[in-house]
Amino acid sequence: MFNILEKYLPNVVAQGWSGDAGWQTAILQTLYMTFWSALFGGLLGLVFGLGLVLTRQKGILENKLLFSIIDKTVSVFRAVPFIILLAFVAPFTKALVHTQIGETAALVPLTLGVFPFFARQVQVALESVDLGKIEAAQALGATTLDLIFDVYLKESRSELIRVSTVTLISLVGLTAMAGAVGAGGLGNTAISYGYNRFNNDVTFVATILVLLLVLIIQLVGDYLAVKFNHQER
Repeated sequence: MFNILEKYLPNVVAQGWSGDAGWQTAILQTLYMTFWSALFGGLLGLVFGLGLVLTRQKGILENKLLFSIIDKTVSVFRAVPFIILLAFVAPFTKALVHTQIGETAALVPLTLGVFPFFARQVQVALESVDLGKIEAAQALGATTLDLIFDVYLKESRSELIRVSTVTLISLVGLTAMAGAVGAGGLGNTAISYGYNRFNNDVTFVATILVLLLVLIIQLVGDYLAVKFNHQER
């Protein structure tokens, strides 16, 4: 088996499993960037998405000024291409984590890049909640927190899982882009050790590994969405 790999994927084998340029390192860096930026960006996106729904016209916390501020903030960050965002927030990144290079430094632009996308997805998911259920809960004396957790988030959890899956898949693509500019991970392996050195087998394997990660996220997301959809019924 190893001889076959050496014959058909010589540069992949030469890359090695461990070490700074190894496949294990690249995979772990990608998972690290995906997990932490998903956590931070997801929380930020959820807060902004809730803000958009709660403060909109006829929302339970209607506030035109606050809605406008949240809406414009999300729109501005979403409009900036990620590659430009990487450069734009570099001074802030360095001040926050004391470096502009590496997977930890990439968490800052990744978080800022993914949260507006997720915020819009959350907004759409929450707006699908039946207004009749919200009005019924209000009639029973539900507080704002009750409405948020027991109505909005609970009733839309299946849809939230679906949009989270889409966001995670998009985020994997962003980590690959971040990796291509020095953040490490499979993106860096595909470009620096594959494309730039004309090692097509390295680029091919790195791409396959990214696709496998995306496939796993999609399968898990679909399973959870269906499961919670049945529970809602």
